[in-house]
Amino acid sequence: MIYLVIVIAIALLAVFIYNGLVGAKNAVMDSWSNIDVALKRRFDLIPNLVNTVKGYAAHESGTLEKVIAARNAAMNVPKGDINGQIAADHTLTASLRQVFALAESYPDLKANTNFLQLQDKLNEIETNLENARRYYNATVRENNNKVEGFPGVLFASSFGFHTFDFFESDEQSRQNVNVQF
Repeated sequence: MIYLVIVIAIALLAVFIYNGLVGAKNAVMDSWSNIDVALKRRFDLIPNLVNTVKGYAAHESGTLEKVIAARNAAMNVPKGDINGQIAADHTLTASLRQVFALAESYPDLKANTNFLQLQDKLNEIETNLENARRYYNATVRENNNKVEGFPGVLFASSFGFHTFDFFESDEQSRQNVNVQF
């Protein structure tokens, strides 16, 4: 009888832990989808931004080509490759910062209504991305705590659960952009 109670208790504990791990993993995947949506909006906006800048800074085609190449590379990362998407986002963010640094050197571009609207829209998207990244990191922290903490650590790997990487700034995005002519 006592063995039956112990077996039932262990089974209930396993079910409880499993459900907690499933919930934490699903929260991470949901929060990543918020980032994915914001990135899609950003990808859609970039060609308009580049075309607007082209008219004012035609001889800066190298910078603009880097933005388009970074956008295309980010769009081609496989959907489930979160770490690949994070790396591609860092590259794209760095190239976009260079475009806005270019605008500082072209007063006509800086005053262009279309460019200003695109810049405002991109700033809105970047704010949404920042909030989505914070939420993602919070869900990753919760998931990782459940996977690595006791008693989850006893069951997580056997149930196929794992930790996720945080969405962190890379070293390049922490530095100021310096464009020289």
